[in-house]
Order: sequence, then structure tokens, then C-alpha cells
Amino acid sequence: MSFNTVKTPFRILLTGINITTGAASVSAAIPVNTANVAAKYVVVSCTVAARVRVGKSGVTALATDLLINPNGGPVILDVSGCTHIAAIQDTGAGVVSVCPMEW
Repeated sequence: MSFNTVKTPFRILLTGINITTGAASVSAAIPVNTANVAAKYVVVSCTVAARVRVGKSGVTALATDLLINPNGGPVILDVSGCTHIAAIQDTGAGVVSVCPMEW
């Protein structure tokens, strides 16, 4: 088994967004970075297991999308070329936090 390791520390300098998950998918614009442009990478964490998907406006998360688990720690996603992120509950309602990150 191999693991990806972040060799250069990243910084979170701006406030992110919170998406309250439920039985229906909810989408939001990906936060901007300190240069006021769409972030290339985001850190995603959650309070309860959730499914997420990134894409353009109108993106919808499905029950088969990427599982984010609070016990697994934050996940770093490359969101280059995407404008929105969507989330849906896995087994119960919760909050998905999305923060823009910079190197």
C-alpha cells in the first residue's frame, strides 16, 4: 500500500464555506484564494460521512461519489477547472467544510 504525502506545507489563509448535507445534493461555489481567483486546491472535511463531487455550475453529488469520512481526516482535492463542489449525506445529515489552500 502506498500513501501520498504532502512534502510542502500548505496554508489556509481565508475562510472557506460550509455545506449542510441532507438527503438531496447541495452545491456551492468553490472559494477563491488570496489572489481572488478560484482556488486550485481545497481541503475538505466533514462532521458526518458525506459524498462529494466537483464540477461546473449545476454539479450534483450522488451516493456513489467520493466518500469523505470524519475519521479519515481532511482530504485535499485538485479542483483545477472546476467552479463548484456538491455534497450529499452518506448516512446522516452533517456539515462539509471546504477551504481554499495555498502553498
